[in-house]
Amino acid sequence: MTDRRSFLRLAIGGAASLVLAGCDRISGSSWGPKVLNKAQGLNRRVQALLAPSSAMAKEYTEADLSPVFRSNGTAMPTTPAYQALLANGFRDYRLQVGGLVDRPMSFSIDDLKQIEQVAQITRHDCVEGWSAIGKWHGTRLSHVLDKVGVQAKARYVVFHCYDEMDPGEPYYESVDIPEARHPQTLLAWGLNDKPLPIKNGAPLRLRVSRQLGYKQAKYIARIELVDSFAHISGGNGGYWEDYGYEWYAGI
Repeated sequence: MTDRRSFLRLAIGGAASLVLAGCDRISGSSWGPKVLNKAQGLNRRVQALLAPSSAMAKEYTEADLSPVFRSNGTAMPTTPAYQALLANGFRDYRLQVGGLVDRPMSFSIDDLKQIEQVAQITRHDCVEGWSAIGKWHGTRLSHVLDKVGVQAKARYVVFHCYDEMDPGEPYYESVDIPEARHPQTLLAWGLNDKPLPIKNGAPLRLRVSRQLGYKQAKYIARIELVDSFAHISGGNGGYWEDYGYEWYAGI
């Protein structure tokens, strides 16, 4: 079964890469958008077969914790908004949640802790080839979504971040509603029994343990519920996806 899953993932990844390589030419044609939408739909249907919403990432024990948990991506955002929050120890931080919701709300870290405090020990797998096991403390994203009331037409949860990969180009990522409601999907504010370090995404990051590291948005500023990515940056659901990475990065 493992070999079969590996083969399917490689096949899907290769096909998706070919589609992405020709996106510029295809998207300019009258028939291109229909082809791309069908390919994306196929990719997501196969994703559901390989990683159904009930599938769980492996959890470990404290004896398995990595001695050092590296930083993936940005280690210190330099944007004025983030630096202002950092200067007062994130006391003014508020997570904004809006878009296709019934009750737009904002949450401090203490607000999130009052909703729920859970811990999980899972492995982080980076696309660069390294991995680390950490104990994450946070609030299940599903409980936050319940607070704001997700509208029926919402399909995706988008995470807009304080860090910029390029000047004026904030990092962003997204997952679909089933992944957002998965019991292991956390808004994490702690790591290894301590507040989340800056290099690992303080004050708040996403932990979606069934996918690769670039999906784990750090330094989250706001969350937006949407029915399409068309109006967001490059329209592919994430910063790296806009440069050709797979939108679903299952492991």
